[in-house]
Amino acid sequence: MSPQHIAIEKKDGILTLTFNRPTKRNAFVNEMMLETWEAVSAADTDAEVRVVIITGSGDGFSSGADVDAFKAAYEESKRKGYQIAAIDQIQLERFSVAFRKLSVPLIAAVNGPAIGLGFTVAIACDIRIASEKALFGPTFVRMGLTPEFGGSYNLPRLVGIAKACELVLQAKVIGAQEAKEIGLVNQVVPHEELMTRTMEMARTMASLPPMAIRYSKRNMYKGLDSDLATAVHDEIMANRICRDSKDHGEGIAAFLEKRKPNYTGR
Repeated sequence: MSPQHIAIEKKDGILTLTFNRPTKRNAFVNEMMLETWEAVSAADTDAEVRVVIITGSGDGFSSGADVDAFKAAYEESKRKGYQIAAIDQIQLERFSVAFRKLSVPLIAAVNGPAIGLGFTVAIACDIRIASEKALFGPTFVRMGLTPEFGGSYNLPRLVGIAKACELVLQAKVIGAQEAKEIGLVNQVVPHEELMTRTMEMARTMASLPPMAIRYSKRNMYKGLDSDLATAVHDEIMANRICRDSKDHGEGIAAFLEKRKPNYTGR
């Protein structure tokens, strides 16, 4: 069955996932979360996919959890006398881990507001390219909640603990330029150029040896929580594997022959 809440396009090794609930500002419901998780998980086992892009339809990236679902969960909690979450928490945990484990590059093309859960999904990606119209807001405490989807893990690693506290503990919403200044996004581009510029970056990554890309990404993330000796060991092990690949030989041959390489992923 085709997904109902996201749009999927695969072309030239690039998989684009678009949150597709524009009348709800791409707010998350459980079904949308599940569809996105399934698409990301499938991409990780698809040899044809070399880069994944996530963006939103309409004029927003995602406004967070769906207000109607949030209200229904709140009313159900009062009726039953125990807590009901708007988004399934087991599914949320599984999805956030799948994001981090995705072996290919994951780029967020933030086309508008990324608020609440939309914010933490965006910062879970490897790279963020933001439209000049984008907004970023970890607004959880306004609802008496804390950041989810790994926000408390990812945000301090991007902007530092002091800036993360400033944003989260004030439920602060910032514009694209300020987000770039604090290291939250990689680039800010004119709104109409967002997907063009994102595709340019994705094509560059897709044109490079997939095995080297995957191991490089894995080792950089492992290095965040490793000591130096462990990180160096992981690099040595990865390069032993990469040196046996046909792409390594192709890279050397292309360099010596002064031609464009043709990487096949083998």
